Amino acid sequence: MKKSKISPLIIILLVILVLPFIKADINFQHMLIIFLIFAGLGEAWNLITGFAGQTSFGHAAFFGIGAYTSTILFYKFSISPWVGMLVGIAVSTLVAAFVSYPCFKLKGHYFAIATMAIAEITKQLFISWDYVEGATGIMIPIVDESLASMQFHTSKIPYFIIAYCLFVISILIANYIEKNRMGFYLKAIRESNEAAESIGINTTVYKLYAMMVSAALSAAFGTLYAQYILYIDPFMLFSLDISMKIVLLTVLGGLGNIYGPIIGAAILIPLSEYTRIFFGGTGKGIDLIIFGALIVVVACFEPRGILGAFKKKRKVERGAYDAKANA
Repeated sequence: MKKSKISPLIIILLVILVLPFIKADINFQHMLIIFLIFAGLGEAWNLITGFAGQTSFGHAAFFGIGAYTSTILFYKFSISPWVGMLVGIAVSTLVAAFVSYPCFKLKGHYFAIATMAIAEITKQLFISWDYVEGATGIMIPIVDESLASMQFHTSKIPYFIIAYCLFVISILIANYIEKNRMGFYLKAIRESNEAAESIGINTTVYKLYAMMVSAALSAAFGTLYAQYILYIDPFMLFSLDISMKIVLLTVLGGLGNIYGPIIGAAILIPLSEYTRIFFGGTGKGIDLIIFGALIVVVACFEPRGILGAFKKKRKVERGAYDAKANA
């Protein structure tokens, strides 16, 4: 039974790995890199919301902190982005622990609003912070391409490989948590915080663990994103658009399952990138309009997302098959 659950995931990962080598198109490779980044962010967000049931609209804060930490260390001190990534992970984890602990006293939409406020406060702090160039943003210095500098000027494949490795790490972490005690505790908290506490689960501690792991993964992807586009500013990294994309793609694909963010990102990211390429400046927001319509349809007819609809269909077909066999 365990093998049947892991095998489709392995197949998906292998297919993703070979795609940029099958179609050597620069726009396609760019789309795959963005897909991996947002699918990974979806996996990170899924830990706190899909598993633990705590809806966060502020994950752009951790994403941006990771990007800014590595960029500042590289921009001002010429420290490798890899070191900056580790520092950014540590900083985001600490920030997540500090700001989330009091927020976990809130429930439902109050917690969601609080996380949104945290992301907005973080954005305003970085806009006003002269040391990080404030609202002007930072143009990351272009240096000789190398793995150490995480800059590659002649091919997008190295960026793809790094994004792929981070994505696989996020998948492995999410899968490990889901299959172990922490995952069972988080799902118990999701179903009923009071019931989980009544059987001895320290709900605050496990929600805090989930948020810290989620923030750490988000920060790692933030570093990669910064080095990939070579420019950052608070409006881009801490925007509500980033947080909402993470939320929407995971909800569309299927909340609380490691396949959900992959499915959602496989729909949203190509839609976003190719409408931008096709329409240019005239098509701004068309991808979000279409995606918003998809979300409305899913929310009305199958709140568990595309994956939930697929499982429901299979269950009905299996029931019909069993009924026919017993007739």
